[in-house]
Amino acid sequence: MSWDRIWAVFLRYFYFFAKLDHMADLFFWPTLDIFLWGMTSVWIQHSDTAMPTIAIAILTGLVFWQIIWRSNYEVSVNLLQEFWNRNMVNLFSTPLKLTEWISALMLVGVFKIFITVFFGGLIVYLLYALNIFAIGWTILPFCASLLLSGWFIGFLSASIMVYFGQRVQMLAWMTAYVFAPFSAVFYPLSALPDWAQAIGKGLPMTYIFEGMRGVLNNGVFSWYDFGMSVLLNFLYLIGTMCLFWFSFEKSRAKGLARLE
Repeated sequence: MSWDRIWAVFLRYFYFFAKLDHMADLFFWPTLDIFLWGMTSVWIQHSDTAMPTIAIAILTGLVFWQIIWRSNYEVSVNLLQEFWNRNMVNLFSTPLKLTEWISALMLVGVFKIFITVFFGGLIVYLLYALNIFAIGWTILPFCASLLLSGWFIGFLSASIMVYFGQRVQMLAWMTAYVFAPFSAVFYPLSALPDWAQAIGKGLPMTYIFEGMRGVLNNGVFSWYDFGMSVLLNFLYLIGTMCLFWFSFEKSRAKGLARLE
């Protein structure tokens, strides 16, 4: 056995690991898990709420977070697919407009979200005998607002990727989860420290999940939470779509082939 050969192979994988996306995997996901599930555990430990109510709140948040994840995924990861397939130049050398491409991604996202939510609800019911659709008709406006949230996150990460290329491709998976600890997905906003609450109040997802818990716990639909989520979502979505258009045009001027 040669130590020189072992060391050479070690260096090969070490240098590969030292890339930005692999470093992000090493530090980002452990930090996120510790923060997110740590805050959830602390909230449960200090909560006076009955355990079945906590369970349905957490599982509802888990299923409906998939709306944000899926709508973000269909924008950002499908953009990456074009990079990986070396298809960006081919795609936009046709009469296809950027608005048409974006509309198609959104349509695919809506279709997949319906499947994801109903399948997730079915799994929760079969495994835990809990009905996440107990919130009734309020599921529809909340889902629509969550969809907008996922889109603005998707366009935010896509804007950066379409400008800098594949070296920042980890943003396709990471960006949505940057917002998760501050969005009150599994625990109320009040469970967060003050500095984190200040961030959460600026995110539309916080008002959606707070509103969902209000319906589950009290049976009351909060028009304030819903209205704030829609207002913030439209502001962020318009802003990130403009940013994506700007980044795309700048990248096209430099040559889309460099992204592949």
